[in-house]
Amino acid sequence: MRIQSAIVCGVLVSLGLTGCVSSNYHYGVLRPQRGAVPASPQIETGRPNALLDGVGWVVGIPGKILLWDRRVDNHSISPATEQAISEYLVKNDLGQTKVRLNQYDPLGEWRRLTENHHVGAGWRYTLGTLTTVGYTILPGRVFGGDHYNPFTNTINVYSDHPAIALHEGGHAKDIRSRELPGTYSAAYMLPFVALWHEEKATSDVLSYLSVEDRPEEMREAYRILYPAYGTHVAGQFNNFIPPPFDLAVTAVCVIPGHVAGRIKATQVESRETLADADPFQASPLPELSAQVASPESRISALFPNAPSAFANDLD
Repeated sequence: MRIQSAIVCGVLVSLGLTGCVSSNYHYGVLRPQRGAVPASPQIETGRPNALLDGVGWVVGIPGKILLWDRRVDNHSISPATEQAISEYLVKNDLGQTKVRLNQYDPLGEWRRLTENHHVGAGWRYTLGTLTTVGYTILPGRVFGGDHYNPFTNTINVYSDHPAIALHEGGHAKDIRSRELPGTYSAAYMLPFVALWHEEKATSDVLSYLSVEDRPEEMREAYRILYPAYGTHVAGQFNNFIPPPFDLAVTAVCVIPGHVAGRIKATQVESRETLADADPFQASPLPELSAQVASPESRISALFPNAPSAFANDLD
């Protein structure tokens, strides 16, 4: 019981630190991309297969229950989710990042592994090779698991949830901004370092949706990303806890995530609510803006007979 209490406390502290919304959102990666950047995102969708996708949906049931959302690992990506990740990549200069929507393409991934010179060859042909082997023999098309592969610079999406896709985009942005992306990615495997990576991606998504003024999408992001963060916390503890006790630890970590996420979601106000509560908050100082935009009207009011200094501005 003491161990469980300690875990709950750790989760609550972690959730208090994750998902911080910043009004000073930075669009784009912090380091210039090597090579030509495509004008539009590289997005490909897997060909529908009722049998294969049905098996994948069943395999993804535990994830649907943990995150309490039927869209998790449902292997059917809607245009809304595709548009969300496409816009995010464009606005953050991630044109070189590949997005595979419920697609299995091992040959394409091996080719991208050799061509991704943004990550050093030492990391690509060691840890990157192991990662791509895992992708090849355990296809996400069946086993699910949305993730970003930094060694091939590919986002793999199997869940029809915009916030989940954006979260993987947040990982891409974070890693592509690092001076040593391979080392930074490898550090993810160290105990509890993954929580830092997950916090960065979650905060980026929430800040992005806040700056973009998308309150409904922001609410959904809180409701799904907070419990998802709880699963990552559980994963750190489960490295030292044998089954089946790991299932109990996962539940203990995810439940506070659901509670915190829903509390945060209720605190997100819509634009209509802000306008009704305080019209100046939705549109600050409209009269002052009009005066600044039209200085000639102020001068004319003071000196009605004076010639206008702006009369020939458009000539």
